[in-house]
Amino acid sequence: MTKHSFVDTIVLLGRSLSHITRSLDTILTTVITPIAMMLMFVYVFGGAIQTGSDSYVNYLLPGILLITVASGVTYTAFRLFMDMQSGIFERFQSMPIARSSVLWAHVLTSLVANLLSLVVVVLVALLIGFRSGAGPLAWLAVAGILVLFTLALTWLAVIPGLTAKSVDGASAFSYPLIFLPFLSSAFVPTGTMPGPVRAFAENQPVTSIVNAIRALYTEQPVGTDIWIALAWCAGILVVGYVLATITYRRKTS
Repeated sequence: MTKHSFVDTIVLLGRSLSHITRSLDTILTTVITPIAMMLMFVYVFGGAIQTGSDSYVNYLLPGILLITVASGVTYTAFRLFMDMQSGIFERFQSMPIARSSVLWAHVLTSLVANLLSLVVVVLVALLIGFRSGAGPLAWLAVAGILVLFTLALTWLAVIPGLTAKSVDGASAFSYPLIFLPFLSSAFVPTGTMPGPVRAFAENQPVTSIVNAIRALYTEQPVGTDIWIALAWCAGILVVGYVLATITYRRKTS
């Protein structure tokens, strides 16, 4: 990213963030569903689920954090779709600004908004009993994984935001992402699942990401999960970025 495109990205980032500050219901809507899920699982199902953990909220939290991100990136697709429909992209093309700055502004807006949502979810988890003795380095590693995961899903969200024919179409892509943690180790150990489901759960990206985050803040050995999680996040990020930029060039050429 050149100095010129960096400055343009910062200016457009300010524009996108101002839209969020004028509609805080965006962030509130993003966190309501994950928080409701967390409260329901902890207080309704938690007593019946055997995880080998003293606190079910400690076991549950990583999956809830990933669902929060999956819910949040929906608004990236929505905001891009609305910009495409309003003709603002054509207006930007007529201005002396870097093309890439338009997408990067939306991506960074998603990152900021999702980090705020994640902080809210963690605060609620603390109120209902979440505790961790992990040190700053472990929490920095958790934050790094969540940032990488957010960027990966955000670049994927850019694609339907640019190509969807309707608002519902732009937002619908996130539904499978929100559902995926339910077929992972996020809510129950994979060992309790029937054979085919267990095989899928143990080899999909959410399980390794969840296991890595949980091990970090519970001060357990991380093993290979963190490297598998990083590989998944990096792979999804690269694929999403390449496909999004190709789609953007075709749409604006």
